[in-house]
Amino acid sequence: MKLLVTGGAGFVGATVTRLLLDAGHEVVVLDDLSRNDAAQVPADATFVQARVQEVGDVLTPDAGFDGVLHFAGLISAGESMTHPELHWEANTRAGLNLLDAMRTAGVKRLIFSSTAACYGEPSELPLTERAITMPINTYGATKLAVDLAIASEARAHKLAAVSLRYFNVAGALVREDGGMIGERHDPETHLIPIALEVAAGKREKLPMFGDDYPTPDGTCIRDYIHVADLAEAHLLALTAAVPGEHKIYNLGSGTGFSNAQVIDAVRTVTGHPVPVEWLPRRPGDPASLYASSALAQADLGWTPTRTSLEAIVADAWAFYQGR
Repeated sequence: MKLLVTGGAGFVGATVTRLLLDAGHEVVVLDDLSRNDAAQVPADATFVQARVQEVGDVLTPDAGFDGVLHFAGLISAGESMTHPELHWEANTRAGLNLLDAMRTAGVKRLIFSSTAACYGEPSELPLTERAITMPINTYGATKLAVDLAIASEARAHKLAAVSLRYFNVAGALVREDGGMIGERHDPETHLIPIALEVAAGKREKLPMFGDDYPTPDGTCIRDYIHVADLAEAHLLALTAAVPGEHKIYNLGSGTGFSNAQVIDAVRTVTGHPVPVEWLPRRPGDPASLYASSALAQADLGWTPTRTSLEAIVADAWAFYQGR
């Protein structure tokens, strides 16, 4: 298939692009590089530097695209609470623009990078796709809005669509040929790469927000999914998409790890002490989130295999050292 990957210079987008190319697909990457790095884009993909708001210039009726995988957008829950207008523009408005462009071009297959933040404070654990969606941060709200728009588009215009709701994506794609794709956010907002910066001496301390949550050690609990496992689910979703249907799948390991456990894993893998600065809770952070991915396993035949927290951190550390 000929596929357009928006946000394909990002951590997940570039990893999925690599797997798509390995599977024999033709891939065009669209990314504005506002927060990503062009070095992440595989050399055998076609690269177009542009915003999603300009996607209609690429996704034309005669371009011959068979589908779109949409990763472009902003991902920081904390930033979404202080600058919500940025997230409504980059996530929701851009997503609606993409749907318009796809409809005009006659492209009928979409895989959307959604998020567990759509659920907010969990009504059940582990979280299933039947859980109530009540986002407690703007990031989750902007992504849920796009999910709802996709559902309407599928019903009205026979779009074949799959939304994949990620939990905490981490690790790195480490290939036998020495190639690696990992997290290179600017600014960096994710726990594991920030902790690795402390271990490498790039930061003095690791800022941690909240040690008084109702969890066994007082720190937030999250489900960490290896990026290579996550990426494989996207290829399966491409073949599972059905015209007129919008399917939603959670992607997580099914195991919750606390922030304190993540710090211990970083200390173990790197051999560095990683001093911590404890700060008050941030608004919009639920205490615990971890997934049931039983539906993805049943429908897609997808099972995560890289579930060790130390192995996830080790791949991320290998990428960081190799940059």
